[in-house]
Amino acid sequence: MKLEFTYDQEIISRLKMIPGVLWSQTMGSWYLPDSIDSMTSLQNLEGIVPVIDKLDLKVTNQGKTLKVTRISAKRIRIEFSYQAELICLIKSFPRYYYDIKDKYWTLPHEEEILSGLQDFCLKNDYILVYNDDWAEREVIRRTKEVNYLNFSCPDSFINKLKTLRYSDHTIRNYSSAMKEFAYFHEGKNLENLGSGDIEKFLLYLIEKRRVSVSYHNISLGAIKFFYERVIGKPEITEGIKRPKGEKLLPEVLSEEEVGRLFGCVTNLKHKCILITIYSGGLRLSEAVNLKIKDIDSERMKIFIRGGKGRKDRYTVLSKGLLKLLLEYFNMEKPKIWLFEGATGGQYSTISVQHIMRDAVIKAGIKKHATVHTLRHSFATHLMESGTDLRYIQSLLGHSSIKTTEIYTHITTRGLDQITSPFDKIIS
Repeated sequence: MKLEFTYDQEIISRLKMIPGVLWSQTMGSWYLPDSIDSMTSLQNLEGIVPVIDKLDLKVTNQGKTLKVTRISAKRIRIEFSYQAELICLIKSFPRYYYDIKDKYWTLPHEEEILSGLQDFCLKNDYILVYNDDWAEREVIRRTKEVNYLNFSCPDSFINKLKTLRYSDHTIRNYSSAMKEFAYFHEGKNLENLGSGDIEKFLLYLIEKRRVSVSYHNISLGAIKFFYERVIGKPEITEGIKRPKGEKLLPEVLSEEEVGRLFGCVTNLKHKCILITIYSGGLRLSEAVNLKIKDIDSERMKIFIRGGKGRKDRYTVLSKGLLKLLLEYFNMEKPKIWLFEGATGGQYSTISVQHIMRDAVIKAGIKKHATVHTLRHSFATHLMESGTDLRYIQSLLGHSSIKTTEIYTHITTRGLDQITSPFDKIIS
């Protein structure tokens, strides 16, 4: 429903608190879903007149609902019953993505897109229900973060991590998780807590904080480390199992899509960065940490220094990449790092992510492709060309062959030779 009222900042502030409210820059109006909850909320806001001819909640817009949920700072999820015209509208927006498994669309969280969806709902008698899940999670996260980051981890916890030479990254993650755990049990001695207290905290992370499986694992890992390795009470956590991980297959680009992607990058340095990641199967952090001396043009190898798990390894150096790198050296003349920023230091990981995002858009790739997608594509393309799984494991730096085996579920090698039994039935 459209709302009309004389400008009043206090009314606007209160209006923003109503679930589903949206401001259309294009229409210059505020809109609310046609619902009993919305009408009830409006009764408490003097000075606002809903502009509706007739509101019959039992009949009007029955079954025609467009649910828009903000799921991150920059993305919204779109859910609705099948409507061909609405799908065409979504596909007209940039960077749309369809989740085949859970059957929903996502779009960038932008004013132009929200206005377009609003206009469609107004013209086609749809109820638009908007929920800002991300904002709600952010309020909880920031409130907790401000409070628990003021807590300090036990010195014995930090010292043990350092003594066992855990990486700085792990120490930061474990320390942050342990601070939140301590904040949750404020006023209690952590050494006297039981397994029930730990499970209560983990349930809070799942139900209230709605954290990812990855964050859940990090928190449990920090807690287990504290009780098992620091204070020597493994019996407290031995019955607590790690969460069952999501068995999702990574997104992979075809060789044609990879070629199209690189073709859209005109800046030589940017092109070299992306091709280095793809042609050697590098992680983003490994690419920005490369030094000039790590390029071994005689043996045609790239030396990865201190990769994940503090492991060194070699990966292949593409002849095509070497040719581009020589051209890049002559032009940019880097001094220490293979890819240097404007001031001479290491290139920013965020900058590489922006390069990838822009290239994906220019190439017209509709898949949800990130920098890490290039690494997945490298492994998949090697497997499809017949490379032994053990060699791929070594090039990627995987500790376990089981990690590498995920690519056997992605490759199309051999699948094109399989005929559905239905084809034999109807032939």
